[in-house]
Amino acid sequence: MYAEAGPVSRPYTVTGGRTRPRGARRFDLVDLIVRSARQADTTSFSPERSRILDLCGVPVSVAELAAIMGLPVGVVRVLLDDLLHENLIEVTAAPRGRVTDQNLLRKVLAGLQAL
Repeated sequence: MYAEAGPVSRPYTVTGGRTRPRGARRFDLVDLIVRSARQADTTSFSPERSRILDLCGVPVSVAELAAIMGLPVGVVRVLLDDLLHENLIEVTAAPRGRVTDQNLLRKVLAGLQAL
């Protein structure tokens, strides 16, 4: 019965025991992440960090990364913090403040419903 689930590891093992990012940067769910031009030897990376870099070949939101990878958002935020610290990703922050564009809000709602 349990063998069908495949290998399972606790989220804190993916982040090296950390539950929060080290840096002051806070990753919002709608921030867009893209891989930077900096090249790195990813052979020593965990599968999760490598997968994030692969997925970030095009801009992708923090929420999408978590959903695609099947990981809690907190874990993805810690991994993103590591990659940002190593200058391997770039972050485009979502606009802060009140959003009043109804078309934008409809698109966001449609995207969330598609998840």
